[in-house]
Amino acid sequence: MDLPAESHSIFSTPKRQTFLLLCLSTLALLFIKKSMIENETAAFEFMADQPEGSVLYIRSTLQYLSIPLIYLWKFTALGLVLWMGCFLFGYRVLYSQCWGIVLVAEFVFLIPELIKITWFLGIQTDPTYYDIQAFYPLSLMHFFDYQELPARFAYPSKALNLFEPIYWLVLTLGIRHYAKRGMKPAWTIVLTFYLPVFLLWLVFYMIVY
Repeated sequence: MDLPAESHSIFSTPKRQTFLLLCLSTLALLFIKKSMIENETAAFEFMADQPEGSVLYIRSTLQYLSIPLIYLWKFTALGLVLWMGCFLFGYRVLYSQCWGIVLVAEFVFLIPELIKITWFLGIQTDPTYYDIQAFYPLSLMHFFDYQELPARFAYPSKALNLFEPIYWLVLTLGIRHYAKRGMKPAWTIVLTFYLPVFLLWLVFYMIVY
């Protein structure tokens, strides 16, 4: 069933301003997490006092500077994946529109970062470095001991979380918005094209780590 055109939608917001907002929000959350949580742990203070301490600050600076570059790479790749799905299903959705869908959906992953900051500032106020590294709300990581878990499984355990299906939902809503079709075909595209790429990325990470 075709859906009526939406006069106003979050997916119709200007991409440049939305991208800037995302980068600034990510930068702010990263700065708060590092300056008020990670840098206050005993482990970080000890390492900062060592000769290698300057490496930590260089690494932090690179993390800040790399935010827009990482986002550009991610949105370019995943936008192409969604566009291919829409094209093969016969939906006239532009690549730039798919890029914008992925851009908007990325805001979902700011929520767990905000929860993490709130947790360590208001609840577990004296965390260790390992506590911070292991914490990712509503993820598989909570079922494992971070210090005992092989390093190659740490990132996948965090990536498999309940925010991921919410991300899929936003992608689906974006495709429905532009394709002017129902939710079922939009879900089909996301689950057929994005989901396998996501799972293959996790497998690739574990293999090459």
